[in-house]
Amino acid sequence: MSNNVIIASAAFIVISEGSKKKRKCWMSEFLNKRNCICTPLFKELDVKRFHNFCRMSEMDFDKILKLISSKISKEDTKFRKSITPAERLAVTLRFLATGDSFTSLEYLFRISKQSISKIVPEVCSALLEALKEYVKTPISPEEWCAVAKVFEQKWNFNNCIGAIDGKHCVLQAPFHSGSDYFNYKSSFSIVLLGIVDAEYKFLYANVGCQGRISDGGVFNNSAFYKQLKNETLGLPEEMTLPGSTNKVPFVFVADDAFPLKPNILKPYSGKHDKGSIERIFNYRLSRARTVVENTFGVLSSVFRVLRKPIQLQPEKASIIVLACIHLHNFLRSSSSSKHLYNPPGTLDSECDGIVTPGTWRTDTNDCNSFKSLRKVARKPPAQGEDIRKLYGEYFMDAGKIPWQDYYA
Repeated sequence: MSNNVIIASAAFIVISEGSKKKRKCWMSEFLNKRNCICTPLFKELDVKRFHNFCRMSEMDFDKILKLISSKISKEDTKFRKSITPAERLAVTLRFLATGDSFTSLEYLFRISKQSISKIVPEVCSALLEALKEYVKTPISPEEWCAVAKVFEQKWNFNNCIGAIDGKHCVLQAPFHSGSDYFNYKSSFSIVLLGIVDAEYKFLYANVGCQGRISDGGVFNNSAFYKQLKNETLGLPEEMTLPGSTNKVPFVFVADDAFPLKPNILKPYSGKHDKGSIERIFNYRLSRARTVVENTFGVLSSVFRVLRKPIQLQPEKASIIVLACIHLHNFLRSSSSSKHLYNPPGTLDSECDGIVTPGTWRTDTNDCNSFKSLRKVARKPPAQGEDIRKLYGEYFMDAGKIPWQDYYA
């Protein structure tokens, strides 16, 4: 080997090592100086970077940090003696927002990937405890009626108390699990079952059911369905629809993956003539279900860890998904972060039946790791059929909206 080649190789090594020290992330450098990110000294560019980095305002970061700082430990790493709570929260939020590998985060934060693998589940568990008040299922008739009132005002669907949907969250193959988590899409997954209100917030979330269980079985085995079946949810009594003499129960709206029940409405299957009662009902039901489609869409658009196979075991993956849900509700409720989390145009909007798709739909076109539940053919019970028919007749008469004949 010539002397010129040796000199060039040595120079390349020296330059590479020097550049590595200079390429540390701006966030990492800032966190090394302060335990708390919230500061008036942020420059405008850094504020924008912070919002993109953590998906929230500095004020909310500081609020969460105060809630969980005592619950997350400080342990030694190969890079430094201790990791501050602010760094632990920042690395976790970055993981949830991007789904980057622990190796990428190791370079970004100068924290070993072994430590990051412990930090992320620990901080997510602390988030679940700190933000548990933001995901609460109503327990009294008055609370359910408050949910129904917003559905009626925004979506013209009376006695509706929530929209149900579910998703398969794809995992890497869990250790020694056989086919337990192997789903109908030929991938490994855990199932997220959620109920959403008219404000795009989760009222209920169940995560962790094995992907191999049939999608109908996921719902039937959930704690929510058992409470619904045992009539222990605290639902209001049947109520007469405005302008009608018929009493109907309070209902959840769902798609074909769920069973038709007295308290669960799903669309009529097949194609129907324009203007028919079945087609009008399906249009009104689909319109009310827009909230849950948008909620899941925004969730996977912002927390992109859900858009990639989660490289963790099912128990830890369940904590990750639940942390995203609690953060979603927290940010939707925050005055300082709501418009950062969901800027204008993010959600679908409607004016006289004309729907403008939200930007989340374009952003999730390539999402292959947040899969819908499979539609299940079932013979509906007579009582469920009767209630669905009553709603259909109401939408054709007293509950009619001006533009429905045109769009249905």
